[in-house]
Amino acid sequence: MRALPCLLAVTIVFAACSDAITGPSSDTPSVQAATDDVAIPALTVMTRNMYVGTDVDRAIATTDPNQLPFVVGELWELLLANDFSERAAAMAREIAENRPQVVGLQEVSLFRSQTPADFQLNAQTVEIDFLGTLLAELAALGQHYEVAALVENTDVELPRLNADFSLTDVRLTDYDALLVRADVESSAAAAANYQASVPGPYGLDIKRGWTAVDLTLGGRTFRVVNTHLEPVETAGGSFQARQAAELLDLLSSERRPTVLLGDLNTEADVGATYQLLVNEGFLDAWQLRKGRPEPGLTCCHSTDLSSDAIALVKRIDHVLLRNFEALWPPSGPGPVHSTIVGDDSSEKTVSGLWPSDHAGVVAESVLPAPGF
Repeated sequence: MRALPCLLAVTIVFAACSDAITGPSSDTPSVQAATDDVAIPALTVMTRNMYVGTDVDRAIATTDPNQLPFVVGELWELLLANDFSERAAAMAREIAENRPQVVGLQEVSLFRSQTPADFQLNAQTVEIDFLGTLLAELAALGQHYEVAALVENTDVELPRLNADFSLTDVRLTDYDALLVRADVESSAAAAANYQASVPGPYGLDIKRGWTAVDLTLGGRTFRVVNTHLEPVETAGGSFQARQAAELLDLLSSERRPTVLLGDLNTEADVGATYQLLVNEGFLDAWQLRKGRPEPGLTCCHSTDLSSDAIALVKRIDHVLLRNFEALWPPSGPGPVHSTIVGDDSSEKTVSGLWPSDHAGVVAESVLPAPGF
């Protein structure tokens, strides 16, 4: 994986900040109640597909190299219109309001450019840095988060036609990342790509990956795994199935409480991969939630994020739990609170953009008091 000094530098500065926002949002009930003056801890996690900001599928589908610069130029205009600086501020507020110990991020994009174009994979001028911008917005809110694990997925460079008819190479590098709150003990970070990758045009392999980390909270250690599986529409779901099989093999010997989260691209309750994960012992945190029944839809707003329409029609972003039984009372699962963020017009940016084309999921599992 290539080093990203521009991203890591933000994390180093981060350590000097102090928390300015405390407590979860009203949608995620506080569980810092006390029993005999002993606080009851909770594990709070969040998954957030950040949305690359433009219709990359259209570029992938353009097989005529003569048309490609025109298409990339149009996609670049959409990317700029879907202003990431505004969107990052909105996502930082979501994190600050809920204060999860760990955040799983997908479609963490880094855009770089080079003029004139030379049609090589070597552009270095940073144009838009999703991870660095989000960390800076969190720091401005006084929130301490650090990059615990990062995996580089697809790295592609394509020509863009400019208004003066010159060409600029635009490089998009896709990552998945795990952020851990700085006051939480973490270790054993790991990351890798799946062996199953989709062959694309121009010799491109569309790679997916996973990131993982151990969290220690209240004297207990949890394994948290974040991933972004291939959409089920690709090759009839065969690549998603192969990636899911790799993931389950990775977790086959894990006996500790495990959280699997991310944009799994499999629909509850009917997706084949969703059903496979449930059959392998994963419990859906959304189905365990307390409160009134809600569909919890997470996908997908229009590619143009200025649309007023709420177009969420399916639930494909998940927080799944396994091996939590020892932490719950004999009567069944302990209190689990889940909420959706980014699905209400009140959460749009100052200029009226949705933070992402996906909604995010926050899940909070109450843990037994120390000594339970």
